Amino acid sequence: MKVIIRDNAKQGSLWAAHYIASKINEKAKVSDKPFVLGLCTGSTPIDTYAELIRMVKAGEVSFKNVISFNMDEYVGLPVDHPESYHSFMHRYLFDHIDEPAGNIHILDGNAPDTEAECAAYEQAIVDAGGFDLFLGGVGEDGHIAFNEPFSSLSSRTRVVTLTQDTREVNARFFDGDPEAVPAQALTVGVATVLSSKEVVILAFGSKKARALKDAIEGPMSHYCTLSGLQNHPAGTIVCDEASIGEVKVNSYRYFKAVEAAENR
Repeated sequence: MKVIIRDNAKQGSLWAAHYIASKINEKAKVSDKPFVLGLCTGSTPIDTYAELIRMVKAGEVSFKNVISFNMDEYVGLPVDHPESYHSFMHRYLFDHIDEPAGNIHILDGNAPDTEAECAAYEQAIVDAGGFDLFLGGVGEDGHIAFNEPFSSLSSRTRVVTLTQDTREVNARFFDGDPEAVPAQALTVGVATVLSSKEVVILAFGSKKARALKDAIEGPMSHYCTLSGLQNHPAGTIVCDEASIGEVKVNSYRYFKAVEAAENR
């Protein structure tokens, strides 16, 4: 596991955007195959998406040969609801870049058969060639996507029931009312994320500090699903000084030293 530490969230977000763009460009130089990218929602990736939009408009990267799959979607929320993840992704990324509409994949939370929708989504990822890179965030309790604590580390795309804590955290998007947050969601599984060739997780702010401590220094456990990244050959956490604050001093120094050595 690599941990990239920046002074603040803005710097970390820019690092992530440039890293993603570099990977898209690297593959484009050696292959005609699409770059398969996993994407997340929430406030954390907004600055990363803004920088990717800038880079597309500046001609520094293109999404014309990118196929994307989003992590999750609420069950029963209309697609055009302002807080649906369909709306979020178009508002903050898709409406501003050159990715073909046919390459965009987001789970359908209004599918008549949600289990069939999840199975088809998982197969579509396989058919696309699997993820080249998965960009994710982490919840305050260490969950990735909607894989709440005690989700199996071998889980795949499925229907999940959201915890009250998650609904309360997400209530800020629903006029502060946790009961307005849908009780269920469709989500890729932990194993779906970890099957990616690379995983990049964004974690900013002091509220994520405990989750990072558990994920980095704790045991690999279904209690903190992000801890599954410990077993990934190319997992990276991008964080800021506030979110890394609870790890041991020697751990902090180690990650700083590794990055410094690689950048010489």
